[in-house]
Amino acid sequence: MTKLKSELYQPLSSDVVPRYAGIATFMRLPYVALEQATDLDIGIVGVPWDGGTTNRAGARHGPRQVREMSALMRRYHPVLDISPYAIANCADLGDAPVNPLEILGTLDGLTAHYRQIVGRGITPLSVGGDHLVTLPILRALAECHGPLGMIQFDAHSDLWDVYFGGSEYAHGTPFRRAIEEGILDPNRLVQIGLRGGLYSAEDNAWAVEQGVHQFPIEVVDERGCDAVLADALRLVGAGPTYVTFDIDCLDPAHAPGTGTPEVGGFTTLHAQRMLRRLRGVNLVGADVVEVSPPFDPGGATALAGATMLFELICLLAEHRAATTG
Repeated sequence: MTKLKSELYQPLSSDVVPRYAGIATFMRLPYVALEQATDLDIGIVGVPWDGGTTNRAGARHGPRQVREMSALMRRYHPVLDISPYAIANCADLGDAPVNPLEILGTLDGLTAHYRQIVGRGITPLSVGGDHLVTLPILRALAECHGPLGMIQFDAHSDLWDVYFGGSEYAHGTPFRRAIEEGILDPNRLVQIGLRGGLYSAEDNAWAVEQGVHQFPIEVVDERGCDAVLADALRLVGAGPTYVTFDIDCLDPAHAPGTGTPEVGGFTTLHAQRMLRRLRGVNLVGADVVEVSPPFDPGGATALAGATMLFELICLLAEHRAATTG
């Protein structure tokens, strides 16, 4: 039975409980344990793990600081004309189980955890963690929806094969593994904002062979965000689609707190405009990853992450309301 608007979970109101008070949760929503989540539309999940990071670790601390900064988000989106908490039941599902000492065990545990979330009919909205955490989320979603399309906002393709002579699981390899496993359809994979140096001139050859659609930052700058997003919508089509937002797609001037910063990136306004163009996409989940608070003590990166999280929850809520009544 569809819940009445008056029965939906709501964020704490800042004119009743100050933003700095109370227990930190995503968007100041109630915390609901997964085993008790029987009526949720959207569950926000922290994934505090960066075991796939090859250089500047710290994204394991991302979910906690994004929770804190999300207290600054309000309920109504004036551009989209959406109040997500009035049309979808949303809650903080806490943090997924992780083991900071083990990669494969953590990936298996995350897949099992997200399998439970998806099995309960909940759309997952996640906060990492490094970008490898997206792989087990995709695995769980693909079990329900089949091979997924994906729109990826990122400075890096994350399609590399191995690191350090044979390590297949790192934050630069998740989507190579996802394509190989058949859970990500390369013809419906759209990567936006790629930039920076590569290891060799052949680094993108595998992506081209697989049919991945890449829009480097220079192409976006030349054609404009709206034109590129129009292409992205056409390419993913009506099939089930995931959105992953790596905070390093933003220029380090806007998001210095990330593991692999690349200059020449998007402004926060660019990113908001592009996310808003995703209205109407058949979204089955989304995430914001690679927020690394140790490299940004002031919290600007986490604030950017929380803001993009709000953009995404608006899109997911609108889609859920349109498809489930």
